[in-house]
This record gives sequence, structure tokens and C-alpha cells, in this order.
Amino acid sequence: MHPVIPYVIAALLFGVGVYGVLVRRNAVLVLMAVELMLNAVNLVLVTADATVRAYTGQTFALFVIVLAAAEIGVGLALVLQLFRLRGAIVLDDVAVDSVPAGAPVDNSVDNPVDKPVDNS
Repeated sequence: MHPVIPYVIAALLFGVGVYGVLVRRNAVLVLMAVELMLNAVNLVLVTADATVRAYTGQTFALFVIVLAAAEIGVGLALVLQLFRLRGAIVLDDVAVDSVPAGAPVDNSVDNPVDKPVDNS
């Protein structure tokens, strides 16, 4: 196989992953798109290593696979918690700065940023 073909395939995979992250609003599909981008990076690492024969690219690819497994575990835990709190996993429905429905709100806490500083 010509060595350019895996690089083209990796670029296409990475492009599809970026498109999935930017267009999809479902949190699970966004995580899948991120995994697709990580697999494109793995393909580049293994292809680059095939010409050198030092096995460093394969070692890095193995580390990326392990990190991707940890990332998907944490990501799915966050999506599950998001579903429990908000009732949906659509990213457009999630406001980062708002309090979830039914959560207790403590308005008695003073914000030190709102107080003027007395320098006298």
C-alpha cells in the first residue's frame, strides 16, 4: 500500500470527527466523534511508525487507546449525570451557568466581588 493512503484516510476520519463535534448536539454522538478523531491520530501514529520500524508510534498509539478508554468512561459518566439532572442529553438544552430545576439555592452567601474595598 502506498504510504499516502493511510494519511488521507486519517485526514478524512479526523474531518468527519470535527464535523460531528461541531454539528451534533447529542452528547453521546459528540463523544463518539471525539473518539473518531482519536482513532485518526492513532492511524497517523502507526503509519508513521511503519516507515521507521522503531515501534515508538505503536507505543504512542497504545497509550492513546488507553487514554481514550478513560476519556470515554469519564465522558459517559458525565452524560449520565447530565441526564439525571436535566432529563436530556442534548447539549443545546444545557446552560452551564444555570441552576438545575429542584436544586436548593442559597442566597444568603455574600459575594466578596460585590463588596467595595475600603482602603482607608
